[in-house]
Amino acid sequence: MENFYRQQRIKFNLLMEADKPVGGEWNYDHENRNPVPKDYQPHELKPFKFDQIDQEVADEVSKVKSWGKSENKYWATTRKQALQRLSEFLEFNFENFGAYEDAMPINSWSVNHSVISPYLNNGLLHPMEVVEAAITRYEAGGISLSSCEGFIRQIIGWREYVNGMYWYLGEEFKKENQLSANRKLLPLFDDPTKTKMKCVSTIISDIEERAWTHHIPRLMVLSNLANLTGVNPIEFLDWMRRVFIDATDWVMVPNVIGMGLHADGGKMMTKPYVSGGAYISKMGQFCKGCEYDPKVRVGENACPFTNLYWNYLDQHQERFKKNHRMFQQINGLKRLNNIDEVKLQAANYLDLLSTGQI
Repeated sequence: MENFYRQQRIKFNLLMEADKPVGGEWNYDHENRNPVPKDYQPHELKPFKFDQIDQEVADEVSKVKSWGKSENKYWATTRKQALQRLSEFLEFNFENFGAYEDAMPINSWSVNHSVISPYLNNGLLHPMEVVEAAITRYEAGGISLSSCEGFIRQIIGWREYVNGMYWYLGEEFKKENQLSANRKLLPLFDDPTKTKMKCVSTIISDIEERAWTHHIPRLMVLSNLANLTGVNPIEFLDWMRRVFIDATDWVMVPNVIGMGLHADGGKMMTKPYVSGGAYISKMGQFCKGCEYDPKVRVGENACPFTNLYWNYLDQHQERFKKNHRMFQQINGLKRLNNIDEVKLQAANYLDLLSTGQI
């Protein structure tokens, strides 16, 4: 993806000085991984007002028994509103987008994200007009290069890479299941009251409310949990397509099958994106007040993410020990003196998760 992204920058002459990247570096991802400070409060997006058509559609949809809430007013239904959302982002949230791009504060559903992915996918906004507006705002001053670069990388880099991979890998890609994951979809995905894990219940409740959460909760909480528990890829893919407002086939198939679940065995990404509770604790604010401790892997208060992470590495170590990007994690198994206890508790956790009890 990195090589593709650089080619995109050169091709469209974006953030370039002759043939060199502005600032001397192509990628400032290392500056985009900060948790938010305590009591940090980003600008909160204001809901739109329903017009007559919006209200009629919401009323009609509300007659159908379905997951989610039709009265949500945060989403644009016209190009004018989509442009308004873009302008709001550039004015209030762009400055701190980069620094806290991966953060998961508990008091903000959108953090500093633009929340324009539905409009890019349905045509209300064109990717290049968004990129050009962002660069114009950056050049006006007051916006860090890491924020601007990180934002356009998501659009001309990752978004276009995912689109290309979808068409390149073909229709059969969605059927990949190289980790032999065959567990039924966990009850908690459809009902957040079916889990005591604060991070999971909070995020799924947010999705039920607004049909959206940003990429890190999707990847490092939801997909991570599905991967660690061995949920069948097709079942999880169907759920993701069902609950997100920006879900289109070309977006979801590569992101879920290739990146989220590593079900393709590495055709798209070079390693599985899995973690224990430590990452969620570092980047999020969910662990305080949760029944489970992210630092504990065995015991009554062992975090399911932490316990299942080590169980997952043990289960797939023969496959992953050949992957140089997984060497450190697999090598970490050697330091565990209680792997049998980990595996025993993991089996119990998997049973309880499958019946909606933890």
